[in-house]
Amino acid sequence: MTAPSDIQPDQLPATIRGYLAAHDAGDAETALRAFTPTAVVVDDGVTYRGTEEIRRFLAKAGTEYTYTSTLVAVDHTDDARWVATKHLEGDFPGGVVDLRYRFVLAGDSISELVIAP
Repeated sequence: MTAPSDIQPDQLPATIRGYLAAHDAGDAETALRAFTPTAVVVDDGVTYRGTEEIRRFLAKAGTEYTYTSTLVAVDHTDDARWVATKHLEGDFPGGVVDLRYRFVLAGDSISELVIAP
């Protein structure tokens, strides 16, 4: 990855902005439309493959906790690989975390998403 840049959140590809907004709103079906049918999502060490597994992930992701989420950084290595860093504070273990959402795009869709500190 390149060094942190001056990329503004509105410079993220529309697909990623749409996914992040839908995910924050708890709109799993809209978030799901951002992915390719064969996409892979890795969150908390668990891998979800394909539309049905990702739908289940999106329906339950973060629902057990109350938290705030703020986009604090955006970066990319090329047109297909982007990283959005979100700062979360809430009632989850530890209470505060910066999560990196590492996206790989295939055209206008997300083919891979890895979420990790």
